[in-house]
Amino acid sequence: MSSSPKRVCLILFNGFQILDVCGPMQVFSSTNELLARRGRERAYDIELRGAPGGLIASSCGARMEARDLARARRPIHTILIPGGPGVWEGAAHETLVKWLNAAAKRASRVASVCTGAFVLARTGLLDGRQAVTHWDLCERFSAEFPGIAVQPDAIYCRQDRIWTSAGVTAGIDMALAMVEEDLDREIAMAVAKTLVVFYKRPGGQSQFSSALLEQSSPDARIKTLHRWVGAHLRERLDVATLAERLSMTPRTFARFYHAQTKLTPARAIEKIRLEQACRLIETRSQSMKMIAQACGFSSEEVMRRAFLRILRVSPADYRDRFFTA
Repeated sequence: MSSSPKRVCLILFNGFQILDVCGPMQVFSSTNELLARRGRERAYDIELRGAPGGLIASSCGARMEARDLARARRPIHTILIPGGPGVWEGAAHETLVKWLNAAAKRASRVASVCTGAFVLARTGLLDGRQAVTHWDLCERFSAEFPGIAVQPDAIYCRQDRIWTSAGVTAGIDMALAMVEEDLDREIAMAVAKTLVVFYKRPGGQSQFSSALLEQSSPDARIKTLHRWVGAHLRERLDVATLAERLSMTPRTFARFYHAQTKLTPARAIEKIRLEQACRLIETRSQSMKMIAQACGFSSEEVMRRAFLRILRVSPADYRDRFFTA
């Protein structure tokens, strides 16, 4: 006797990111299509809900029709909250947050995509847990919800029945993992092949994040220092050298720098070198050895280890993915 389909409810609000919804939705729909071709019953019933219902505009202008979530009566297995520019209004929507709090207690699985984690966090469901959101908003998320341990490099994060995923297309990765949990690995892999996406994406979202040199700092001295570092990557860039640039003692500089950037000077220099290496790999056909030297790495192997540790991909794999010249 086959089990009943799992009811997946995706929540819409004005200004939602359409890929956050359509990506996971297509994974579940493609799973049903695959099962039908194999003579099996569908695994998922998929529905859209909003507060209120009706045609709801996404951030790109396309509209999707949703039912009123207040009228949701049947048991929900999976609740999924997308992100998007309208998420701040969604997080402050009293009816939505109140419904989510009540429905989440009965659901088997509650998940967010991208900045949808901000809505989920408002309910308190993430308190004391690990979570992930879009890389560009991890710092803001940590500041607003200090009781939640942000995982800035994760593609998705699961703790018990609570799931969160990183930016936009990471919702597809998370949905595939749900299919594997609900059915099996072979079906999830087959769906990934159908959609022409990675079954398990190599690397984390750090490989897509903005460069440290481009990030803002409240202190102009840090910006000036970073510009100087970017122009002198081949040189010895220890704490003493950096401290001298700002006319500080090494100890004072180390404390000051960490307070401003949340990084040690050594870690920051490694990241800046890595980011420059990424730019060169993306745009030039030079050998990895030459790129390592240009960025101040002591050897090609040291650069490779930095890539694997921080981005979780090798320089060669990074070139395969991002080379544009």
